[in-house]
Amino acid sequence: EILVLNRTPNTLANMNVELSTMGDMKIVERPQSQTLGPSDQTTIRASIKVSSTETGHIFGTIVYEDPTTQEKFYINLNDIHMDIMDYIRPSTCTDEVFRSMWAEFEWENKVAISTSITDLTQFLNHIVKSTNMKCLTPHDGAEKGSFLAANLYAKSVFGEDALVNLSVEKKEDSAGELAGYIRIRSKTQGIALSLGDRITMVQRGASEQ
Repeated sequence: EILVLNRTPNTLANMNVELSTMGDMKIVERPQSQTLGPSDQTTIRASIKVSSTETGHIFGTIVYEDPTTQEKFYINLNDIHMDIMDYIRPSTCTDEVFRSMWAEFEWENKVAISTSITDLTQFLNHIVKSTNMKCLTPHDGAEKGSFLAANLYAKSVFGEDALVNLSVEKKEDSAGELAGYIRIRSKTQGIALSLGDRITMVQRGASEQ
């Protein structure tokens, strides 16, 4: 739903909201054109079908005419970003199924670890929480070491699988920074790229988030 308010003293004739999409989305019901009087408002409805977890954008433009001159005017709207996190749900599977899917899935995205977090378990928990995935690898936060590896798994609301392997080590220097890689695999390119972008964005976040 889009609320349109006419804050001008003029009538907006043949007013319409023209929408377009980028990504795996399709507009199935376009808004109907209307005439909006001075200081009037209306709610416009549009239906958009989302078919996969691929990150997408919705763009919009308000088009209307001056009823006296018939001149057309255009107002570009801010685009709406569809986040992969709207579709990802934590899930579980056996180690055998995870390894089978890992070998089968052809799309891989490899993200280098770059974070201000210096604790291995804290970093793992931060990634799990920020990606809405489930950690399949048992780990004890009380254990102290210089290396941690874990498998993460989630499914989208469309039934797509998302696999993540996190391999991180603590550098043996005064800073104690973390280094390593996070590998994402999926059957579709959209999930691999979108989840990689999400991890790149959140891994620099503070551990208390």
